[in-house]
Amino acid sequence: MGNASRLAIGMVEFNSIARGIETCDYMVKAAQVDLIRSSTVCPGKYMVLIAGDTGDVKAAMAEGIKRGGECVVDTLTLPNVHPQVIQAISMTTQVEKPGAVGVLEFYSVASAIIAADVAAKAANITLIEVRIGYAIGGKGYVTLTGDVGAVRAAVAAAEREAELLVGTTVIPRPSPKLFQSLL
Repeated sequence: MGNASRLAIGMVEFNSIARGIETCDYMVKAAQVDLIRSSTVCPGKYMVLIAGDTGDVKAAMAEGIKRGGECVVDTLTLPNVHPQVIQAISMTTQVEKPGAVGVLEFYSVASAIIAADVAAKAANITLIEVRIGYAIGGKGYVTLTGDVGAVRAAVAAAEREAELLVGTTVIPRPSPKLFQSLL
């Protein structure tokens, strides 16, 4: 079993920015994890998102939940995560061939991350971005591309697994201007 199959992500969301920053420090010191994101999210919350080997992510998450205490409002641990999810959250995805566009919108950050993982595993698509929380009222959304059949299949699979779904769309032939705006 290679490292990619044991890759996991973890997220802790706090209702206190100060406690979130402090807890982030404890989490990254607790285990060998990469800090994917540590930032404020609307409306006045703080989020820490880590990645690494499943065991390390679980250890860092346990420390984060313990140290965050009553300020923890949401958590997510996703073992065996598709590698594209981390790239899409980090906004480092390179789109080789633009195609149809799928969009999945959620009321929560955790729901968007889970849906991105489901979509990436369900069909041969490329995740463009997993946008989380900042300047969008604490929501999350996923954009993806591929041939129209694969995009429809990925969106449908994510819809079946979705919690807190706001809405979805598939654009079979997006304008090059729209596509560029998503990159």
